Amino acid sequence: MAKLYFYYSAMNAGKTTTLLQSAYNYHERGMRTLILTPALDSRYGEGVVASRIGLKANARRFGSGENLLALIQADIAAHGALHCVFADEAQFLTRSQVWQLSDVVDKLNIPVLAFGLRTDFRGELFEGSRYLLAWADNLEEIKTICHTGRKATMVVRVDEHGRVVTEGPQVEIGGNDRYVSVSRAEFKKISEGSGRIELQQSVLPLGESR
Repeated sequence: MAKLYFYYSAMNAGKTTTLLQSAYNYHERGMRTLILTPALDSRYGEGVVASRIGLKANARRFGSGENLLALIQADIAAHGALHCVFADEAQFLTRSQVWQLSDVVDKLNIPVLAFGLRTDFRGELFEGSRYLLAWADNLEEIKTICHTGRKATMVVRVDEHGRVVTEGPQVEIGGNDRYVSVSRAEFKKISEGSGRIELQQSVLPLGESR
């Protein structure tokens, strides 16, 4: 039987890389998939999902008021059977859209794999994440580490000087270098103003030339 999966993590844990690898595995076996991405996220171009390590794929953009069950039914009518649906940046789903994805599983018998952040920079649940945590059949954490070496479970937003930002809109697209994944203990420390974050390099070092 199909299931609704929620793969969650802090920032920069490889969620989109995992999504794209999973979609590739389906295509390698001749199976058709559909990748959904929020319309508000156009960092890599409209209708493109991309990972930090360079993998990318075309995706179907959706708005916050769009019915995802109807969208997927229309896709099947136009292009044929679907074997899996992927949802990137699933924290931006609405409550209704999470319910619609559960209908894709329960009524259409198509597995849905949703990937997203669990909490925002204030430590509060996103709407989509809240209902995925409540309604998903399987919850899987994609792990990453804090600069302290502990497991990172929280996200902080920082300014260009590495100082934590505690106010502002929940959603801020782009500027991944302004978000840092930290442990709960470190989140408390820097939120209280007793620490600062060193912004990390975003790519692997190539080594010294000889």
